[in-house]
Amino acid sequence: MESFGAYPVFVTVIETGGFSPAAKKLGISKSAVSKRITQLEEHLGVKLLHRTTRKLSLTEAGEHFYQHARIASQAAQDAEDAVAQLQGVPQGRLRISIPMSFGRLYVAPVIPEFLRRYPKINLELVMDDEFTDLIGSGFDMALRLGDLKDSTLVARKLTHLKNVLCASPSYIEEFGMPKRLEELKQHNCLAFSYSQDVREWYFIKDNTTRAIEISGNYQVNNSEALREAMIQGVGIGRLPTFAANPEIKEGRLVKLFPEYEMPGKIMYAVYPERQFLPAKVRAFMDFMSENFGGDIPYWDNV
Repeated sequence: MESFGAYPVFVTVIETGGFSPAAKKLGISKSAVSKRITQLEEHLGVKLLHRTTRKLSLTEAGEHFYQHARIASQAAQDAEDAVAQLQGVPQGRLRISIPMSFGRLYVAPVIPEFLRRYPKINLELVMDDEFTDLIGSGFDMALRLGDLKDSTLVARKLTHLKNVLCASPSYIEEFGMPKRLEELKQHNCLAFSYSQDVREWYFIKDNTTRAIEISGNYQVNNSEALREAMIQGVGIGRLPTFAANPEIKEGRLVKLFPEYEMPGKIMYAVYPERQFLPAKVRAFMDFMSENFGGDIPYWDNV
């Protein structure tokens, strides 16, 4: 049993694909990870990993050992989480991935209140609009938009995020207000890079969906950068309402085609499937639901 402490290290190396990402996830040095694996191999008397400068792979013995070590490590984690639930005090390191613009505009401003409420939590927020491997990157939880493809994750719906088409008054004054959807083809339409339909916008009315091909001279992977270009009259763009509505309310943007809806997305809180949900993860999910939960979030009440 002296080697049991190396089990989670070994499992993390396999799940993250290398010593460096495992070290990052565990919060220790790469040399410490390497040393624990070497000690484990010496204790077992077998080689668990094939190491090259480019690739890491399991030996036959390593494959068998991994299957059992993974179960043992998860059981140990479940035991810790069960005790933490009995204690009832959310605490420990909490690493969360959140979308960039939504995180900066709406999550970051309420984090001070969260930390005041849970002073024993050591929180790390990582803001990024790209898809993140939750388990491989060492995250306890993430806020994600849209379809969830990873079946190993548990999802809790937080709210519905709508999209809206808009432009600045200066753009409309210079280039005119489009009256029909087809007229968008003659306008400079700005795009969000990570969208699945970068060059096509969809409009819904009376349960009928219309697709309009668009073109433009600017696309960017950040909603705030896109919004700024729109405010300065560069072109027409589609924005999530959490980014657009404050500007519409202040008159810096004008909503186009209000008789149509655009497809939106669901925001979920997602976390790795486990028998006992850590109190720190539950605390953050409940806090997010308290601030943004419901079918109509507060920024849509305009």
